[in-house]
Amino acid sequence: MPKIKTNRAAAKRFRKTASGKIKCGHAFKSHILTKKSTKQKRGLRAPNHLKACDTPGVARMLPYL
Repeated sequence: MPKIKTNRAAAKRFRKTASGKIKCGHAFKSHILTKKSTKQKRGLRAPNHLKACDTPGVARMLPYL
């Protein structure tokens, strides 16, 4: 049986924590930051985890993560 391919786009965007949760980055923090408040930008720096409903789909894309 052949190996399952890892989705390379997903592999660059997600990491797995020691507890098994999948960590990801926040959206809306790469550019056009001048109009966003300091509080909003500070919140975007905080860690972000996938919701439980999205985890199985991402786990399927990353079989060896």
